[in-house]
Amino acid sequence: MPRDDPSDAGRSATDAVRWVFETDNDAVVFVRELVSSALAVILVGLLLFAVSGLWPPLVAVESGSMQPHMQRGDLVFVVEEHRFAGSNGYADTGVVPYDTGERVEYSRFGGYGDVIVYERDGAGGTTPIIHRARFWVNDSENWYDKANPNYVDGSSCEAIANCPAPHAGFITKGDHNQYYDQINGISSPVEPSWVRGRAQFRVPWLGYVRLVFSGEASMGEAVGELV
Repeated sequence: MPRDDPSDAGRSATDAVRWVFETDNDAVVFVRELVSSALAVILVGLLLFAVSGLWPPLVAVESGSMQPHMQRGDLVFVVEEHRFAGSNGYADTGVVPYDTGERVEYSRFGGYGDVIVYERDGAGGTTPIIHRARFWVNDSENWYDKANPNYVDGSSCEAIANCPAPHAGFITKGDHNQYYDQINGISSPVEPSWVRGRAQFRVPWLGYVRLVFSGEASMGEAVGELV
């Protein structure tokens, strides 16, 4: 009785793999394209993670507070605050605030200084804020004289929120907002440990995918922005 040739099994397996990659069978083509797309997404995600040092490396803009430089529905690529920071970051934070950016002519997203993603009041369970770092304040500092008078709601330190500063941190502001975040109750001065990253570039509209799935935007709103 002849014995099975092991090479026959090897050739059969090779033929089967070749068939999967070359067949025009509709079901196999669908699965093949689905797997290929999933692998591509995974590879892109790993690449972005390697570059940014953060996961997830992309955030969706949920409001118009950074208009006209960021729009609701933008997808923004964010890096860990010390990556590609250069030498102008405040102290050892890696973040360049507006006042420093103006002095050294460093700008991001249509304005001086870095746009940062931070956890409001350090609360990890809240939706992160993506606003521009304006300047640094020290613990108990009267920072009224540092502030742009157009962005405060009051005539003295005692008349505005978070002044004197309850702790050291960045004063921040949405480019489209009337007042600093620390004036209108969004957050106290942003401590470095609250900063999740620095925004690098945006891709218009792609953030609507996340907003629709999270319930922050309707499909009709997303389609309306695209047409």
